[in-house]
Amino acid sequence: MIKEREQQINNIFGVFDVILSVISFAIAYFIRDWFFEPPIKATQEYIIIGLLIIPTWFILIKSVHLAEIHRTKSYSMIFASYLKVVVVGLGVIFLSVFILQLHNISRMVILVFGVANLFSLFGVRLMVYRIMKYFRVKGYNTRNVVVIADESSEEFIEKIKSNKEWGYRLNYIITNSSYLYRKYKDEVKVHTERINLRNLIDIDVVDEVIYCKNEINQNNLKSIIHDCEEVGVVFRMQSQLFSKSATKTHLNHFDDTPFLTFDNTPSDHFAFKLKNTLSVLAAFFILLVWSPVLLGIAIVIKLTSKGPVFFKQKRVGLRGRTFFMYKFRTMVTNAEELKAALMEKNEADGPVFKIKNDPRITGIGKILRKTGLDELPQFINVLKGDMSLVGPRPPIPEEVKQYERWQLRRLSMKPGITCTWQIKPNRNDISFDEWMKMDLHYIDNWSNKLDLVLFFKTIKTMLKGSGS
Repeated sequence: MIKEREQQINNIFGVFDVILSVISFAIAYFIRDWFFEPPIKATQEYIIIGLLIIPTWFILIKSVHLAEIHRTKSYSMIFASYLKVVVVGLGVIFLSVFILQLHNISRMVILVFGVANLFSLFGVRLMVYRIMKYFRVKGYNTRNVVVIADESSEEFIEKIKSNKEWGYRLNYIITNSSYLYRKYKDEVKVHTERINLRNLIDIDVVDEVIYCKNEINQNNLKSIIHDCEEVGVVFRMQSQLFSKSATKTHLNHFDDTPFLTFDNTPSDHFAFKLKNTLSVLAAFFILLVWSPVLLGIAIVIKLTSKGPVFFKQKRVGLRGRTFFMYKFRTMVTNAEELKAALMEKNEADGPVFKIKNDPRITGIGKILRKTGLDELPQFINVLKGDMSLVGPRPPIPEEVKQYERWQLRRLSMKPGITCTWQIKPNRNDISFDEWMKMDLHYIDNWSNKLDLVLFFKTIKTMLKGSGS
């Protein structure tokens, strides 16, 4: 009954989002018609697009599970999901305009629709979620939960108890831990694992059973899953096995054989495609807009020191692939030969070589490094596909040879022009190990939203001139 009711509510959410999207399209049309010149013609082509929105948005909203009731999903994740829907949906609309040759459709209407649609969908859903959380705190729309636990489950139990807006009512804890029994016996019904879970589900109202033990007993687990499945009770399983590292787990199939897959890199392929597409587009426009500056820097370098304008160096990219990275030359031409004599002055730990007042740097080179302008040619590497706008900085092969094994995971993502380390004001004081951990933290928590934040923080760093 609960599942059927939630399915009905999910369908209502989906239909309501589609209606809101159609209304957003109508609003975008009137905004273009009323506030911009020349006025647009009301043709059947706009009706075609309006009708196209209905199935397209419904399918997309269903595909990213936005039509479902999420109790624990963060607002940023909801916004990212809606952004995904709108971006893909606009792509479908533009493709349809091209294929159907809808020449009278205003591109501005489509773009205004995208912006209005994104913020109207997210704004309304935000309001609905806040209302639902309010009522869950008051005790409405709750789900009765049984947690099968050991001492490793304490943190999870505390989360359920403290996040009342999730709407989970902890009715029972089943555990053999005397510590958990003493801690929760006055708040929750605590039973030992000798209790018959099947009978407990039959005689009491139980919506979900959550298995949250460090050790997994497969025979016991099979029995619990069967007892829940037989009467339609939701079963969830959490284990320390899934969180031993920062890897993400998901279920996939080889033919009809299920496998639990551990991903140690982000696995959202659509988001990755979006990241790569945005990186290439941004690199193209940055090179186009900054071309006079690039030309000016090239002329100054050529006039102030002997040697080529660009510095080309072999770097290590995705999973050990090598490529040549481009920068404006900021050192004398024989810098690599002089490096050996300066090794004893190296101020960085680990395999990295850095000197605060490096005598090999030219006069214009100091300015370029301070402002970060020496990195501009790397947008060519982004266009070539060797790098991305944001990602761990590509090391040289000699550094990689000295990596510890755990540090090699920073090569599991395409390198970038900037990342977390680059925006730190005191980055030259950060140890090599800490730098590597910052890159791994970026990989483990990657999202396009995080890339956007780091990109703008990099611009702020460049304007402050805190580079070196």
